[in-house]
Amino acid sequence: MRAILVEELGEPERLRIADRPVPQPGPGQIRVDIAVAGVNFMDTGARRLGAATGDLPFVPGVEGAGRVSELGEGVTEFTVGDRVAWVYAYGSYAEQIVLPAADAVPVPDDISDEIAASLMMQGITAHHFVTEAADVRPGQVAVVHAAAGGLGQKLTQLVKARGGKVIGIVSSEQKAETARDGGADHTVVSTGDAFVGPVLELTDGEGVDVVFDGGGETTFRASMEVLRRHGLLLYYGAVIGAVPVVNMRELPHSIKVSYPVFRDHIPTREALLRHSADLFDLVRRNILIPDIGRRYPLDGAAQAHRDIESRTTTGKLLLFP
Repeated sequence: MRAILVEELGEPERLRIADRPVPQPGPGQIRVDIAVAGVNFMDTGARRLGAATGDLPFVPGVEGAGRVSELGEGVTEFTVGDRVAWVYAYGSYAEQIVLPAADAVPVPDDISDEIAASLMMQGITAHHFVTEAADVRPGQVAVVHAAAGGLGQKLTQLVKARGGKVIGIVSSEQKAETARDGGADHTVVSTGDAFVGPVLELTDGEGVDVVFDGGGETTFRASMEVLRRHGLLLYYGAVIGAVPVVNMRELPHSIKVSYPVFRDHIPTREALLRHSADLFDLVRRNILIPDIGRRYPLDGAAQAHRDIESRTTTGKLLLFP
């Protein structure tokens, strides 16, 4: 099979296509013929810093969708030919993958492979953020950083679905239009901390209830400044630049800070099935409308990484083996 391989850590040029042995499923595992793989910013971190497994070489990519082509011993929840999607299974930039059956979810007939793959990382993240980590309620106001991106658009739509309002932070006027089309009530074009004044003006100086900040160290302290008393900052930008270090006494207005880890989004298979089923239903009812930003062939993985790191993309990026 063909796969993207990382043999040395570094720039996007380190992603090269190679022939690999067809993987064989062990007990409790399934092999899937991949139809589409999702590209996430965390993949660029794996390319630069190494995969969570710590091994070299490795095949990057942690989400995708396709059809089951072989079952390992003891697998009873799937049959050959079933459509499935998955998340956090390294090796997704390839034509085939072996993963634990417990990490896969069934894909309904009315959900396309593209939509299923685009929902597994960003969709589950956004769903957990707004339903559990922040528990957004009607009338609350949220700041969403990178509001034109794949995760930002999903966060915006899910906040709106729960009766909240969204101030989307974007880096250009073109992205502001994309964010507004995605449901943002207001947009602010900003780099660094320039959004503080406009956000406070939009909230009559009171600040917002929650900030979803994936912008990294450059926006962390500014995000604290736009929170109202007892507001919540969800920070998930550890892959982007240095991790902020903060003295507890620096926290203004008795705010709360959370660093939501993906494994806490889906601590059990039951949680994985619940989040994914809810997302599929939201798509079915046109409440959540995933935006596919760009599509690439498998050997275009390096360009996909260049594009996502350039911060010029909107929506979800996908690879097609």
